[in-house]
Amino acid sequence: MPVSTVQIPVGQWVVSGDGLRWWFDSGSLALDFACTGPIGASLAEELLHSPDDLAGWLRERFPMAIGDARTRDLFDATALRDAITRLTLAAAHGGERRSDDVDIVNLYAATPDIPPSLAGGSRQAGRSVQLVAQALSTIARDAVDLLGAANAERIRVCAGDDCDIVFLDTSRAGSRRWCSMQRCGNRAKVRAHRARKRPVAAG
Repeated sequence: MPVSTVQIPVGQWVVSGDGLRWWFDSGSLALDFACTGPIGASLAEELLHSPDDLAGWLRERFPMAIGDARTRDLFDATALRDAITRLTLAAAHGGERRSDDVDIVNLYAATPDIPPSLAGGSRQAGRSVQLVAQALSTIARDAVDLLGAANAERIRVCAGDDCDIVFLDTSRAGSRRWCSMQRCGNRAKVRAHRARKRPVAAG
């Protein structure tokens, strides 16, 4: 089974170039983050135009309070995201990793992340509001898990003919083929149905 030590729900609603709104379960927090930029032609939309966009995206995913983002945080976030994107695409297509991208992920993963905590205590431990930098570290640590040996055969490109979306197959059988059954899976079913109904030409 795929390995991840970051326990944050993943998946998000996306709107593709054809205007279809659909739920994309990437299988990984780091891949969700990669989808805030042009990871592929099918999801080619920049979502992080400002520090407020970054803070808003993080607050939607992390259950704890995240502080305001600064311009420097946005610069760091896009640098980390773009490194994750290039490494993920290399893994999906069997390409070479760029060492500077590995260095970027490792650098952010080595900084303090958002620590886990148990609910129900009577005292506040640590910060009540987490820094954006801590959230980026948590994302980088998920990227380390995502790109580790345990997931080597599970980072895949959608099998749709005109789709280049990358996902982590977290299914028990390791048999996921589509970015989403709502999108490419359904299109493949429709095409297969039409092919079966098409009359066979007389020989």
